[in-house]
Amino acid sequence: MDKIVVCTTCGNIDTQNPCTVCTDTRRDQSIVVVVADVADLWALERAHAVNARYHVLGGTLSPLDGVGPQDLSIDALISRAHEPQVKELILALNATVDGQTTAHYITELLQDANVKVTRLAHGVPVGGELDYLDEGTLSAAIKQRTLF
Repeated sequence: MDKIVVCTTCGNIDTQNPCTVCTDTRRDQSIVVVVADVADLWALERAHAVNARYHVLGGTLSPLDGVGPQDLSIDALISRAHEPQVKELILALNATVDGQTTAHYITELLQDANVKVTRLAHGVPVGGELDYLDEGTLSAAIKQRTLF
């Protein structure tokens, strides 16, 4: 426990600062994946879904819970987005009201940055059966359909 520190670059938890993700030269420095918390970062790492850098916000905006922009590491994210090597931000935030509110807020702040802002796809999970899915998931899947 005494050796655990928070990375000053991305917000990950590790035994070194900067963390092993930030110091890994094999990672694509042009992509930053934005997550709400460290658990989300670790979930993406377990899935081997992306070989990029991360930025941990420390939560999501939630006016009802008193969580505003000053409570999250949004300013640090905006600074990172303006770095010349960063070309894309992937907003890997939950598909909740708070997650989507945070994503929209960040997108508004990045209008003057020369960076592509993307988000995770929403819809049918791998192995999912249509008759077990809720209407919102099915609607998102239809709207975001792709070529086969």
